[in-house]
Amino acid sequence: MCRWLAFSGSPLLIDALLYRPKHSLIDQSQHAELGAETTNGDGFGLGWYPTDPVAKQTPGTFHGVGPAWSNRNLRDLAEHLRSPLFFAHVRASSGAPVQETNCHPFRHDRWLWMHNGSIRDFSRLKRDLLLEVDPELYPLIEGSTDSEAMFYLALTYGLRDDPVAAVERMVGFVESTAARHGVSDAVQMTVATTDGERIWAFRYSTAHQSRTLFYSQTVDGLRAVHPEVEALRLLSDQDRLVVSEPLGVMPDAFKEVPESSYSIIYDGQDEMSAFNPR
Repeated sequence: MCRWLAFSGSPLLIDALLYRPKHSLIDQSQHAELGAETTNGDGFGLGWYPTDPVAKQTPGTFHGVGPAWSNRNLRDLAEHLRSPLFFAHVRASSGAPVQETNCHPFRHDRWLWMHNGSIRDFSRLKRDLLLEVDPELYPLIEGSTDSEAMFYLALTYGLRDDPVAAVERMVGFVESTAARHGVSDAVQMTVATTDGERIWAFRYSTAHQSRTLFYSQTVDGLRAVHPEVEALRLLSDQDRLVVSEPLGVMPDAFKEVPESSYSIIYDGQDEMSAFNPR
């Protein structure tokens, strides 16, 4: 399907996570180990919040339709851009066209959204799903993916006020719509969304066999276990990361997000709870 990462912490050069680790997201775009496909070359995207607190509410985005591993502009941007919170995504299309408007992360106002997975038989369900989108939001849909439809359904259900409840309602609506059409195991997803202050990360599938998702251990805990790793001294205790599959070479640096659960990351902390579609 896809690979993605979400970072929150002290302002960091984006290439420190996108390119430098041994099994970086760029490496995963060619050599994914835990995804449905090993190659994720159907476009990419980057979304980031600036360090300037005045502009922090509005994220920037950069997308491309080619593979991330060969995009010179992405590499140059990552080497010069520092951000306290950013999303990065490499895409393997599940059927929708390869075009910029189908590349994650998607943006609405101060919110970003990215997804790995699919809605089964989306073409059969698409009309009913999109008719549920708030009429004021519907004209803002630019692409043709199930991922963007999920985003706008979540916005319709109150993502900006209560992200967890909105995503639970969105998934419940997709599953009930699929059931009416005789589509089983409708939802497969790992989703990240943010308002620039907090990150919400969800792992869920109707069949309870979800795509992989991991979150980083606390930096101070890793320093205690690996005092020999120089790079850990350069990181802040506030730095947290959520990824489709682990980066780097320390096997204990990441823990798996449990099945049917979500995490909220803010101020270097995380809260884990059960995810229950409504």
